[in-house]
Amino acid sequence: MMSALRRFLDSWLAALGLAIVLVVLFGALFAEFLIPFDPDAQNILMRLKPPMWRGADGVHLMGTDALGRDIFSRLVMGARVSLLVGVASVVISGVVGVTFGLIAGYEDKYVGRVLMAITDIQLAIPFLVLALAVAAVVGPSLWNIIVILGLTNWVQYARVVRAECLSLREREFIQAAHTMGIGVGAILVRHLLPNVMSSVIVISSLLVAKMILFESSLSFLGLGVPPTTPTWGTMIADGRNYISHAGWIATFPGLAIFVTVVGINLIGDRLRDMLDPRLRQMEG
Repeated sequence: MMSALRRFLDSWLAALGLAIVLVVLFGALFAEFLIPFDPDAQNILMRLKPPMWRGADGVHLMGTDALGRDIFSRLVMGARVSLLVGVASVVISGVVGVTFGLIAGYEDKYVGRVLMAITDIQLAIPFLVLALAVAAVVGPSLWNIIVILGLTNWVQYARVVRAECLSLREREFIQAAHTMGIGVGAILVRHLLPNVMSSVIVISSLLVAKMILFESSLSFLGLGVPPTTPTWGTMIADGRNYISHAGWIATFPGLAIFVTVVGINLIGDRLRDMLDPRLRQMEG
């Protein structure tokens, strides 16, 4: 474990990405202890106050929005929503996609072909259009958006896992397990799943960043979580009418999205390099 961590940290970019994600995760977990104000508390007398270093009243670190709400407090609370949506939706996508991929890869006949036909149909539908349509029908809700993103992004898992299973099922240990009378379920879970987990981990690490971007996009359009819940996408939408004279309202959540996504992508790139056998041979 420690050797893997040291190897991971050999890349300064990966170390930087890990540091960024840990800071965001710390803020999300301990938001209540870090925020100086209630993120939903409105104070019209303090509206559109600039950040502290631009001559604000010395109280609001990143200034306030059009309703007098503290930007820093809302930014920290928004990290919780973004990470929850990113991780939870990836878990749903992973469970659905890996299950489909394992079954379709091992049983590449009737069931497998039906599952791949469903996958191809899913690929033919533009994701953002589908997500917008479903979100508009079911309405804005945190768990609705998690389920929507989870059930519309499983295709990548299914195709990658199926491709690996098609190769693995011809290996000697799978044939031996089949000959010994081990059930299909046990073969999938005990023999095939562990051998595809490296690819699943890499896909998941990169997909979390993608989910955060999608959640921010839907929230910006008013189809994400309820407007009363602080999210980075909602904060950008709130600040778009004040860009010319109160740009900090949209700038800080935009930077938060950018930095967080970059950090997660740096971790995903390093994991891909570490887990890809061809790249391991080149490093060796």
